Amino acid sequence: MNASEFRRRGKEMVDYVADYLEGIEGRQVFPDVDPGYLRRLIPTTAPQEPETFEDIIKDVEKIIMPGVTHWHSPYFFAYFPTASSYPAMLADMLCGAIGCIGFSWAASPACTELETVMMDWLGKMLQLPEAFLAGEAGEGGGVIQGTASEATLVALLAARTKVTRRLQAASPELTQAAIMEKLVAYASDQAHSSVERAGLIGGVRLKAIPSDDKFAMQASALQEALERDKAAGLIPFFVVATLGTTSCCSFDNLLEVGPICHEEGLWLHVDAAYAGSAFICPEFRHLLNGVEFADSFNFNPHKWLLVNFDCSAMWVKKRTDLTGAFRLDPVYLRHSHQDSGLITDYRHWQLPLGRRFRSLKMWFVFRMYGVKGLQAYIRKHVQLSHAFEALVRQDTRFEICAEVTLGLVCFRLKASNKLNEALLESINSAKKIHLVPCSLRDQFVLRFAICSRTVELAHVQRAWEHIQEMAAKVLRAPGEGTAEIKN
Repeated sequence: MNASEFRRRGKEMVDYVADYLEGIEGRQVFPDVDPGYLRRLIPTTAPQEPETFEDIIKDVEKIIMPGVTHWHSPYFFAYFPTASSYPAMLADMLCGAIGCIGFSWAASPACTELETVMMDWLGKMLQLPEAFLAGEAGEGGGVIQGTASEATLVALLAARTKVTRRLQAASPELTQAAIMEKLVAYASDQAHSSVERAGLIGGVRLKAIPSDDKFAMQASALQEALERDKAAGLIPFFVVATLGTTSCCSFDNLLEVGPICHEEGLWLHVDAAYAGSAFICPEFRHLLNGVEFADSFNFNPHKWLLVNFDCSAMWVKKRTDLTGAFRLDPVYLRHSHQDSGLITDYRHWQLPLGRRFRSLKMWFVFRMYGVKGLQAYIRKHVQLSHAFEALVRQDTRFEICAEVTLGLVCFRLKASNKLNEALLESINSAKKIHLVPCSLRDQFVLRFAICSRTVELAHVQRAWEHIQEMAAKVLRAPGEGTAEIKN
């Protein structure tokens, strides 16, 4: 494919993408395929001779689209949103064209410097404390990670290195192995599974702290756990506080947890993967109060801020905490400006070496929407979630299971787990809308997340009508019936 054909095919692809997104409402939101469907539809080996673009596009519709879950359908209400916007798609095209591998400033100065500035832009949108911003001479700063899971792991590994070096400096006879076997990290029992995985990868034990009646970490329980573990000769070193849990969008109280971590000398990492986008709105900023106690903070613009995956924003108060843990300097990666103090090499802030020019997406989106446009988008989703909550509350067969703060509603029939499992199965089998469940205090709960950029009140209303219809069928089924409903 030469430049001339690329121009022609590129325009065709843009048309295909625009047609797909404009018509996505007419596609079945969840695919009707069985595991292994695709292998039967494509050859077992790559073609020896070139094939035409036309044939490939035909196969996209014939082979790929039948197996796609349409995350951007206005009838997709599962998980959390994954962001998508035309400006971000255009920026991704440019990123692919430039094709730099921005592991250092010298590898592509614009790639590094735009990321630093965009993370400062975003930090100011969130009103983060000055300590988290790079500025021209700050000690902190932001970096784009691939996912919140990576950010949590990076923070844990940096904290592990920091506490190990501190203890060995005080007691040189201590080995790394002797310290490692005593390290303990903590998170709420509502924290994401990626926190537990970070502990597994980092080789440290993770303890779950009980949550209260609002599914927030109990600060008193954290303090008690710390005292017990210190008395047992263990070494507490790391705490993850969650703002906007995956199960029900609950919020740990940083103003309670933060001072404990500060007093005990523990690294506090704040995971706001979903909810963080909402903090650009003044009416939701209070949910971030206490972030000044954190050592690191992370959220995903690729969830709810119209920046396509992947773009996970992470800030640290002291970037040397990261670079000190991950810095390696082989000769072939060195450059003349690396120790100037004027720039940073992001390869020292992350697990991989290579990195894409992801800040272009932020730059395009922030400029083409503006802060006010992004705020309006967040507010619309929150309004739609409250509209769904109101519909649920009007039906006495159902109950709301957690406080509705942002764009997630947790609800269930006032009945057994078995009946609610049957309801979800019937909803997803019909494939008109798509939901996923969670477990809250051993109750099987349905989650309704406002996800699509194009979702409107009419879609929410039709989804609720469908849920009511499926509920009526489940309740009429033999062996079930309305007798089980608790009023």
